[in-house]
Amino acid sequence: MKTFAVALSSLALAAPLVAESGWPNWRGPSGHGVAETGKTPAAFGPEKNGAWKVKLPGRGGSTPMVLGDLIVITSEIDGKDGVLAVDQAGKEQWRATVGTVSAFQHASAGSGCNPSALTDGKNIFVYYKSGNLASLDLSGKVVWSKNLQQDYAKDGLKWDLGTSPVLAGGHLVVALMHNKNPSFLLAFDPATGKEVWKAPRDYKAPAEANDAYTTPFVAEIDGVETIVSWGGDHLSGHDAKGGKLLWDHGDFNPLQQTNWRVIASAAATKGIALVPFGRGNHVAGVKMGGKGDTTKDRRLWTLEKRGSDCATPAAQDGKFYLLQDTGPTRGTVSCLDAESGKILWETVLPKGPAIYYASPMIAGDLLYCGRSDGTIFSGRITDAGLTDVTANELGEPLVATPVAVGDSLLVRTHEHLWCFR
Repeated sequence: MKTFAVALSSLALAAPLVAESGWPNWRGPSGHGVAETGKTPAAFGPEKNGAWKVKLPGRGGSTPMVLGDLIVITSEIDGKDGVLAVDQAGKEQWRATVGTVSAFQHASAGSGCNPSALTDGKNIFVYYKSGNLASLDLSGKVVWSKNLQQDYAKDGLKWDLGTSPVLAGGHLVVALMHNKNPSFLLAFDPATGKEVWKAPRDYKAPAEANDAYTTPFVAEIDGVETIVSWGGDHLSGHDAKGGKLLWDHGDFNPLQQTNWRVIASAAATKGIALVPFGRGNHVAGVKMGGKGDTTKDRRLWTLEKRGSDCATPAAQDGKFYLLQDTGPTRGTVSCLDAESGKILWETVLPKGPAIYYASPMIAGDLLYCGRSDGTIFSGRITDAGLTDVTANELGEPLVATPVAVGDSLLVRTHEHLWCFR
């Protein structure tokens, strides 16, 4: 099997890790849900285009991480926070545990293993609801581990932890954003796990509005490698090297609504961030950068009655692909122009009672959208909307976002890791 080359870029354009091929983190090489190649099947299922499936040892909502021949996924293993590695043929290579798993809150979609694994090409980094953060080498040996709840702040989230770690400025960065202050961005040395910097991220917000299940992304903005995080009714940019707050943007909750926690992460293209807010009812376009409070001069547009509560939009070439995951418009895919917010097209996916937790993913000209009943819709992206929409039914609950590497589509359900080719 061909070995994939992985390198850490000195200036991250969309994500700090640039891979020739692979899936190094939750939202892939671009950091925004776009695969590098588009050779994956549009039609697949238990009896069609299946290469293999692996029974998972326990519950988890994380997506697979792919590095060369290695596919890594976090999962509960015998009551522990676990890591499972298989090869491209679906054969188990190793499994490891790093601490006791935390009980999940959400009956249908929750787990203690929601954050996705991350790699810098040398080691694998994993994070869990329990607060356990660990580094493993590529053979599954634990290099270091620590517990962020013991060292920094107890979990103040009402529901199950969702944020995944990112690489930025040569550091491993984790966001702790919850109503029970203090909240932080934390940077660690990937080799040792020692703290490099700690940046407070506390904003005055109504009850539960400081709870963020989002994952930061990394971008070069105004020539500076910047960690962009969304939560506490603010989008903020921190210097990746030292953690300094460079700018922040508010006014996402002008009426101070309670319980406006955020689950869907922000996405970005062409220097513009798409920010989903208001529990799936609003989105805004923000020109990233500037200095200090940019609320008055960096908001490009805001849309009402369009949004995403759980599913993080995909972003590519100046366009956002927004999946409306709840409410009466559930299953509507909107393609938005990043600069103007203009709706370029909308396609309504076939209706069903289930909602969407997984985020949309682009591979070539295909857009994949996974519904919680185990149905994954694929459709070809055109200037007029999605065509050739296909409903692929797996028959198992689905929370995790599909991953595309080469000709392989990897799908994690509650019960199995599937590979379709």
